[in-house]
Amino acid sequence: MNSKQVKEFLSALDNIIKEKGIDKSIVIDAMEQAMVAAFRKKTGNPNGKCYVDEETGQIRLCSFKTVVEEVNDERLEISLEDAKKIVPEIELGETIEKDEELKDFGRVAAGIAKQVVVQRIKEAEKNMISEEFKDKQDELLVGILSREDANNYYVDLGKTHGILPKDEIIPGEKLEMGSSVKVYVSKLEIGAKGVFILLSRKHYGFVKRLLELEIPELSDGSVILYSVARDAGSRSKIAVYSEYENIDPIGAIIGEKGNRINRVLKQLNGEKIDVILYDKDPKVFIANALSPAKNVNITIISEKDKTALAEATGDNFSLAIGKKGQNVKLASKLTHYKIEVKKESDN
Repeated sequence: MNSKQVKEFLSALDNIIKEKGIDKSIVIDAMEQAMVAAFRKKTGNPNGKCYVDEETGQIRLCSFKTVVEEVNDERLEISLEDAKKIVPEIELGETIEKDEELKDFGRVAAGIAKQVVVQRIKEAEKNMISEEFKDKQDELLVGILSREDANNYYVDLGKTHGILPKDEIIPGEKLEMGSSVKVYVSKLEIGAKGVFILLSRKHYGFVKRLLELEIPELSDGSVILYSVARDAGSRSKIAVYSEYENIDPIGAIIGEKGNRINRVLKQLNGEKIDVILYDKDPKVFIANALSPAKNVNITIISEKDKTALAEATGDNFSLAIGKKGQNVKLASKLTHYKIEVKKESDN
């Protein structure tokens, strides 16, 4: 290669590296493989090798030939006489590395080189994306709403896009194209075709991650989030506790004058959150979960089947059930018990 070609090659190489953000050695390796592939296609010699100097841009293409007395295949063999002109101490049966001319490759070489390099770049990009997102299952991400179709929003997450189905947004909320949006990774698949990321703002994990983001005690483990139950867009219940006697877990979540919980509520389009105290005693926990109902008598029907009976009187009966049964449904999800609510007078 002449000095102009070297300069052009180095410039093109740097542009690929900057544009794709991949390691220079990956591109160099791809170029070397591309030139070897072109050499094999052009000459039929399978014993090719290419060296690209990433500092100078010089390309050296060579073939390996066996030293023989009589040459039967010029692609694979070289006479002892010709070999000694290159390496004087060479002997019969040995292999010699012989430089090949680059100028004979033309458009065939360029085409093959381009194909191989493009493929390697795609593979490198896919590997980079897989490495970046492999640990993002059940995590909260921030992206930009880039486009939409009839059923989905597509969220730009940087190196790739995630799919946010329209039935996985918070009911009643309106999302604007180009705006920043927090999303929960509900499904992550890494396969041969790359990374598939399914997103949600409706999943109960979305509320969980928002709380962890806003409440330091959840992040450092001094307050533990036992479970979350959610009716997206309407109400969530969360159960918390602490193993430290000097920490009020409910107070830590709510914050002074409700400042902490309010920061979370602002991101939930009017959804409310009930903060419940978890208790190891299932009867106490179920009674707490049925809040705002009070003085509810709990009987565990079956520990094995996780069934319980809640008995309440007056207004507490209606409060325990909730509008359209919402309160008892959320309490059941929160406690993992199937709860039946009855009036005490029914017995």
